[in-house]
Order: sequence, then structure tokens, then C-alpha cells
Amino acid sequence: MIDIKTKIHDRFSIEFKVGFVTRRKQRMNDFSVYMWIFVPNSLDINPSTYPKSKFYRDVKSNVRLITPKYLLREIVDGAAAPLHHLEAAFATMASSPTRTAVAEYEYQIKMFVAIFKSALRNEINHICRGNRFHSDIEYLCRAYIRNVRRITEEYHRLRRIVDTPSVPDEVMNYYRFGDEFICDILDQHTLKLIRHLGQQQQDYTAVIAELARTVREGQAYGTRMGYGTLRPDDPYHNRNLVFRHGVLKKYIESDLFLKVPKKRDGVVIEQLYYSIAAGLSMIFATVVSFAFQQRFGNFTTPLFIALVISYMLKDRIKELMRFYFAHRIGSKYFDNKATISIKEQPIGWMKEGMDFLSEGKVPREVMNLRSRSPLLQAENRISDEKIILYRKSVHIDREKLDRNNIYPTDGINDIIRLHVNSFIQKMDNPQVPLYTLDEENRPHAVACDKAYFVNIVLQYQYEDRIEYKRFRIAITRAGIDSIDEME
Repeated sequence: MIDIKTKIHDRFSIEFKVGFVTRRKQRMNDFSVYMWIFVPNSLDINPSTYPKSKFYRDVKSNVRLITPKYLLREIVDGAAAPLHHLEAAFATMASSPTRTAVAEYEYQIKMFVAIFKSALRNEINHICRGNRFHSDIEYLCRAYIRNVRRITEEYHRLRRIVDTPSVPDEVMNYYRFGDEFICDILDQHTLKLIRHLGQQQQDYTAVIAELARTVREGQAYGTRMGYGTLRPDDPYHNRNLVFRHGVLKKYIESDLFLKVPKKRDGVVIEQLYYSIAAGLSMIFATVVSFAFQQRFGNFTTPLFIALVISYMLKDRIKELMRFYFAHRIGSKYFDNKATISIKEQPIGWMKEGMDFLSEGKVPREVMNLRSRSPLLQAENRISDEKIILYRKSVHIDREKLDRNNIYPTDGINDIIRLHVNSFIQKMDNPQVPLYTLDEENRPHAVACDKAYFVNIVLQYQYEDRIEYKRFRIAITRAGIDSIDEME
């Protein structure tokens, strides 16, 4: 299965979170994703102004494991795997802080906190989703409070295991990093829940007070431990706080991110085709020289002229053949290939490619989803829309994935960010004035947004199942205004 979630990451980039979910009983899993990007002609995006090197500069891809899924109550209940693995790693490291034991201790801290963050987010989204009875929401909120308190208490209890003379301060800091990140995410997610409840028509005063008490207790604990907290009247401190939280997030989630070093794909085939092109051009030059030599003899003026012309044409033939073969390679092979690895052990591969296409080479299903208005269709007869195809192929070996990971995971996420900076360079001002009459019949200027619409059609395939999604992105000179999924 392929799961795709889209959002505006920042003013100038869109994020596609593509989840490649593997079957547990199927060893080899193959996925493909095709992304057709329809760009207005007025933005001057074409093969000469926007080559592959610029496109890959504007596309950032991070590949990571899908965070193991646990409910909040499952993280520390009974023989829960996250707490069990964490406590075992703490005990082993405290008794013998070898390099291997320290590495496992740090890894388990990161995984425990990452699992807690994911479970926290899912629980909040579950409470905020849909229409529920007042009593059900109060029950879920109080269960949330009980569970997060139990989890934080258990994590704090483990500090006593490693707070020994044999554990260096540097190693102890790994625990503190996890503790600080827990304080931050618990604070932010609980405040999100409080904001949601405060916007409801029903009265949640009592449960909001309990949630607020949880936030204040966490903030008081963070202050005692020396962790940074928000100061409304100190912008310099808050700037440093945001930076520190960003670094902590990258540190905690670092073991989920996979190594995916890229290299060019199809290099051997490319060189083979280029060799064929050189051979064909050489055959032409040789045939011409032999023919003129037999007719006019050696060391004659016609032979000399024929040799010069044949070598001139030979170089042109070689370049034309190189262009022809390069086009064939581009249609069958990818630009880049990368091996997906966990702890230096390969579990699969990923390929990507980008090309400009003419409308005639786009599948009819995709063009139907694009569904241009009559006005746009008429305009396209004068200046056609440019179409970029970005494609990915992913192969995952489920057996190797399970073998190199102690936590059960559904597969991998490919987080693709498309930066639109290159698209906005030739846009008009973000707002233009239009005039209307006011009540006294005087012209009155109204500032209107000048937006350009980039349409994206996604086709994703797993086994025999093919699905489509279409998005419309409104972009102005000031950045991305909106992204909407079109039905």
C-alpha cells in the first residue's frame, strides 16, 4: 500500500509524505509513484531554463522508517516492548558502559521518545477528530492525562539506573536530551488539545483545568532540570529555544532516517549506447573513404575532399546518435539510483527520474484528471502548459527490513519537499489593483491576489492497484498561498 499526505511545509515548499507500506507475509515489495507537474507557460519553466540539475536542487528527499505504532497506554503497560527494551539497555550500560552498550542505550532512548511522540500525536488527533459525546471526550482526555503521566514517571524512574559513578556525563546527557524533548512535545501537544477544547460549544472547563495542570507540572519540572522554557517577553531567548528544539528533534529522530546515497543510474548502458553511436559514425566515414579511394585512387584531390567531408559528417552523425540513444535511455532508465540501508545493511533500493513531456506523451487518464477549463484549453493552443514528470520506483525486502530492526515497522516514508523558488522568479507582483465604484460613484481600488496555479497529478501503484490524486497549488510572488486536493 502507498499512503500519501500533502501539506505546505513553509512559504516556498510543499511536502509530500509518501508511505511505502509493505506486506508482512510478502518478502519482495515493489512500488512506483509518478508525479506530473503542470506549470503555466508564463513562468518560463522549460528544459533550457530548468534543467535536471536545477530540478534536483529544488527537490529534497528524506527517507526514514515508519515510526513503530503503539497506543499511549501500550508504551509502558505490562511487558510493553518500548519500556522493556529501554530498561534492559539502561541496566546493561550501567553495569558495563562499553561502546556497544552505550550505542544501544542511546538508540533505545531515541526510539522510545520517537514512539512516544508518534503515539502522542495520534492520540491528540483521535480526540480532536469527528463529533463525539461530551462524556466520551472527557473520558479520552483524562485517559490521556493518566497515560502521559505514567510514561513520564517511568522514564524518570530509569534515571536512577544510570545515575552511577560508572556512567560518564557525556553518556548521561543522552538521557537528558530525551527527557528535554519529552517535556517539549508533551507541552506543545497538550496545549494543542486545550486550544481545540476551548473552541468547542460544549463546556470543558473541568478537563481543561486538568490538562493545564499537566502542562504547568511539566514546565515546572523542566525549569528544575534546567531545560529552556518559553519567555513571552524575551525574543532572543525564544529564538535560541526554537533552534535547540529543532536540533533535539533531528537528534531524536536520527535513527529513523535511513542512509540513501545516490548515484547515477544506467551508466553502463549509457556508455554502451554511446560506443555504438561512435561505431556507426566511424562506419560511415570508413565506407566513404573506401568508395572514393577505389574510384579516384590514393593521394588525389577528390579523395582529400571526401575524407574531410566524411569526418565532418561523422562527428554530426555521432552527436545525433548520442542524442537519439540518450532519449531512449531516459525513457527506460532513471537518473539516480540509491541503496536503502539500515545500520549499513541494504534492505532495498530506490530510483528517481525527471523529464519534460509533451502533452501527447501523458496518459489520457492523467489529462482527464487535469481537466482544464475551456479558457485554459484555448490559451494552451497559443502557449502550451509545460509538463514535468517526476517518477520513483521503490523496492523493499521485507525479510531484511525485519531482520535489521527490533521494532515492528510498516515500511518506510519518503518525505519529498518541492521548493518553488524557481517558479516564482518571473511572476508578477503578489497583488494587483482592480477598481470598482464606491457608494458615492468614485473609483475605489481593491488589492487582489495575483496567483498562478500549478497542478500536480499523482499516480501511485502497488502490485495491481493503481490510484490517482490531483492537487492544485496557488502560488504568488510572495510564496505558496494554498494547496487543495481536487476531486
